[in-house]
Amino acid sequence: MNPIHKFTGNRLLQLVPKTRKARIVSAGAVFLSMCAFGAVGVAPIAPDASDLPVKQVAQDLELPNLADQIVALQQDEQQFIHEERVRPGDSLGSLFNRLGVNDADAQKFVRSDKLAKRLLSLKTGKRIQAETDENGLLLSLRATITDGKGGDARTITVTRQGEKFVAADMPAKLERRVEMRSREITSSLYSATDSNVDGGSLPDSVVNQIIEMFSTNIDFRGDLKRGDRFSVVYETFWLDGELVKTGRILAGEFINRGVRYQSVWYEDPVTKQGGYYTLDGKALKKAFLKSPLEFSRISSGFSMRVHPISGKWKAHKGVDYAAASGTPIRAVADGVIDFAGNSGGYGNQVVVKHWSSYSTAYAHMSRFAPGVRKGSKVSQGQVIGYVGSTGWSTGPHLHYEFRVAGQAQNPEKFKSLAQQPLNQAELARFRMAAAEMNHRFSLLAPSGGNTMMAR
Repeated sequence: MNPIHKFTGNRLLQLVPKTRKARIVSAGAVFLSMCAFGAVGVAPIAPDASDLPVKQVAQDLELPNLADQIVALQQDEQQFIHEERVRPGDSLGSLFNRLGVNDADAQKFVRSDKLAKRLLSLKTGKRIQAETDENGLLLSLRATITDGKGGDARTITVTRQGEKFVAADMPAKLERRVEMRSREITSSLYSATDSNVDGGSLPDSVVNQIIEMFSTNIDFRGDLKRGDRFSVVYETFWLDGELVKTGRILAGEFINRGVRYQSVWYEDPVTKQGGYYTLDGKALKKAFLKSPLEFSRISSGFSMRVHPISGKWKAHKGVDYAAASGTPIRAVADGVIDFAGNSGGYGNQVVVKHWSSYSTAYAHMSRFAPGVRKGSKVSQGQVIGYVGSTGWSTGPHLHYEFRVAGQAQNPEKFKSLAQQPLNQAELARFRMAAAEMNHRFSLLAPSGGNTMMAR
């Protein structure tokens, strides 16, 4: 049984109830006494602890000395956290001054360390946080930086370790938001996207995605008409309440001259393949890029020709693209690397296996892109190597082959081939995602007006 304490002045009274053993002995004595008189009854309920007899124990307590406590607190190492925003014309010195940092060694480290000096490129308005001791010595410094191209945000930290500093970076933990915007065309697409209504102007990256999504159906230079409308649902990523970057469009709708075009981004959670589809599940992206090089010219097509080395008349089973050595080569479609290595007359070659029986080959490369090896996955447009002149080549160029069931075919015949269709399981999952986006479109749509769905 725990003792009961009671303060009286500066003396502590300890109230100790009788032990459980003493209560049991007392109860037993009562029971035997009752039996002796032949009484029959129910044992009484044990008394409450507050009703038990107590004994008093007095103990002197020494009260703490207030002056000693103040001295102890003053001897503890104090740490301070400051946060500031970068101002126009700020130098590292002026920024450190506002952050309460008085540390020449810290300034020297930030200016000289390869990673830490990235903090010198912080843009106006960006936040930076410093932790210092009571003398202004830097304990840690932290800020988040983006590459300016919509890339991943990185949090850079500088931390004191003894008499030295260490810099590190890691992916920033961003908050993802989904935003919806709707606009009406009054003069041009860009004037509509620059409008400050409905949450402000749209980011340029969103505008570029709108053009890319609907350019196969709409000529944005001549087809737009006053009264046309569009709606977009897109991702944004935030850090500490500030917009860091804009992501992809999740869904888009464009009504042009009374015809409604809709597109939904869908990434299958099982296959991890993604793309844009109509609301009924038809892929909008073409299965294959028109060319594996972004800028080039065809120097030899898919036809009979005189072989440049043997001098014999024979079929040329691919397309040659003239380009400078080192020009990036793109995979024309999603797929898996089936071969990457030296292949005799083809020189350094990559073969990509696509869906169904389609495959593509890229020859005479100067080198392969990092990570390109047999079995690795590639996505449409991903760089897989660089133009060269290896193998039986008379100059820098790319020899590109389009194959069906292993046989070379003229790629021009397949330039309009649609992306691999969704299977039944993928289509069922897609319809659930599409239904949500269609609901968002209905929330953005103005009341009234007749439109016709594009087929």
